[in-house]
Amino acid sequence: MDLRGLEGPLDALLPRPDLDSQVPTSAVREIISQVRQGGDAAIRKLTTKFDQVDVGAPRVSDIELEKAWKSLEPELAAALELAYSRILHFHEQEAGAAHQVTQAEIKVTSLSQAVERAGLYVPGGLAVYPSTVLMTALPAKAAGVEELLLCTPPNPSGEIDQIVLAAAYLCGVGEVYKIGGVQAIAAMAYGSETISPVDVIAGPGNIWVATAKQEVAGTVGIAAAFAGPSEIVVVGDQSCPSTSAAIDLILQAEHGPGGRAWLVTWNQAYAEEVEAAIELILESSPRRSETLETLVEDGYVCLVDTPQQAIEVVNKIAPEHLQLMCEGANALVGEVRNAGAVFLGNWGPASIGDYLAGPSHVLPTAGTARFSGALTVDDFQKRMHIVEVSKSGFDAVADAVGVLARAEGLWAHAASVTERQRWIEEGLQP
Repeated sequence: MDLRGLEGPLDALLPRPDLDSQVPTSAVREIISQVRQGGDAAIRKLTTKFDQVDVGAPRVSDIELEKAWKSLEPELAAALELAYSRILHFHEQEAGAAHQVTQAEIKVTSLSQAVERAGLYVPGGLAVYPSTVLMTALPAKAAGVEELLLCTPPNPSGEIDQIVLAAAYLCGVGEVYKIGGVQAIAAMAYGSETISPVDVIAGPGNIWVATAKQEVAGTVGIAAAFAGPSEIVVVGDQSCPSTSAAIDLILQAEHGPGGRAWLVTWNQAYAEEVEAAIELILESSPRRSETLETLVEDGYVCLVDTPQQAIEVVNKIAPEHLQLMCEGANALVGEVRNAGAVFLGNWGPASIGDYLAGPSHVLPTAGTARFSGALTVDDFQKRMHIVEVSKSGFDAVADAVGVLARAEGLWAHAASVTERQRWIEEGLQP
């Protein structure tokens, strides 16, 4: 894609994901309806249909979780513990303390109250994702959520990979179920005979899962806007080795179909070097077919005139991951408005953020970074305001409240203050 020399709005020139055509919403609604009506039996039937395995009772026992943790190789356990400490520490710093504002003796205390029960979705299929267990459970833990439930698809043997179970044990997840896809989202939202519904659902997934979350939004809170198939935009020039740029494009594309991978550069020779490096790397890649499917369907090389135009393109794409690997990256980052996460400089591949940087790797996709951001502690909390009004504070605002209430035609609103003004006039002390 060559945007050099072009003027005017970029919107019409850049391809955008057509979510409506990718999945039949009616099919998602039908699955949700089956779960609501059929409960556990429907969940089991749908799991057999979509995962080709009958898991029987889907809940993983506490004994199995502990056994999975104890069976880990020491090196892997240590890596998970390091990730745990860094992610939890980051999100504990995010958690906002209560604060008070007093104006004219009206004191308002703003409290962050955690939801009681959160549902976590961890994808399966092409890979196993213990990192996603940490990246969803730990923001919830830092927020103060008391009960955590996790759903993830079973493998062909009807089990969940041991490292995923180990991560759940490490994070203190109380309930783990061998349920994936739309039926998992429906089960968490509406419950069943054995699964109690949750207050919030968090976690990434394929287009079906993301659509299901949109369908149940309002019944439960949905954390992050649209955490669907993975995306990356690399803005680069020859200050970054082309092989590194190629690998960084592949690292998101290897998640499989539905994602997007963009290289945006103002250097045509560099673009050609990166393309050649991708071809060479894929010759020996163990995930060649998944990566190629993404790159063929939604892989782009975009040539622009200047670094500033590159950022204009980025802001229109609003990618999940953005890597700035070019001269002047520190100056350019201030112009970025729309991205789920930005990785600055040549030493920060998105994989650092996927595992150990600290922030959650559950990020908005499909352009939703225009109006939403990463999964945070705030997604598991809600604000509650406590308003304490003294007699003098009431007297300072009562007349204005009455004026506004009468302007809106709300008699009882006005009467609620005039009645109290009568108390003052008559010397009453309620």
